[in-house]
Amino acid sequence: MARVAVAQGYDVVLSNSRAPETLDDLVAELGPKASTMWAADAAAAADIAVVSIPLHAIWDIDTAGLEGKIVLETNNYYPSRDGRIAAIDEERATTTGLLQDLVPTAKVVKVFNHIYSAHIARQALPAGDPNRRALAIAGDDAEAKAWARTFVDGAGFDVVDVGTAAESWRIENGTPGYGPRLTVAELEAALASADRSVVHP
Repeated sequence: MARVAVAQGYDVVLSNSRAPETLDDLVAELGPKASTMWAADAAAAADIAVVSIPLHAIWDIDTAGLEGKIVLETNNYYPSRDGRIAAIDEERATTTGLLQDLVPTAKVVKVFNHIYSAHIARQALPAGDPNRRALAIAGDDAEAKAWARTFVDGAGFDVVDVGTAAESWRIENGTPGYGPRLTVAELEAALASADRSVVHP
């Protein structure tokens, strides 16, 4: 996502769970529009923030820097990694909804969660290409989703709007749309056929 953002002309601040200097090689590769900070500082500095971490770690993040901002979240629920999360297992929450609940004033949008990270660069195609891959977005704020749609299109993908954060389960781990390369029509069909009872195996 940092590569996509730099290619679209954005300045990017990266962070991880370790120290900023562990990202020096990536910053050197990305060029002068990229820099690093500790996670809380990066969130505070951002106009648009990205949360891309193991789901079990979202309760540990410093949410102060995310207040009031568009927040793109790529998170997925893997019980083998994250442990069982009752609110999701009992269909009372989604991964997107959990983050939205943690930061009520943020404008959270699920995006890029169902594409392998290396494929973001490899599978990008220009608008109008009949083989262009579609990616889903979901969230409760129309302005934030409009921004995400433009960003995803600029990255080289068509966009299908799943709906609200509550509907984002349709593109979570275990659904037909999660993982395969699909066009708009194919992704729409996959979303419609999703069965929540078999999500998160």
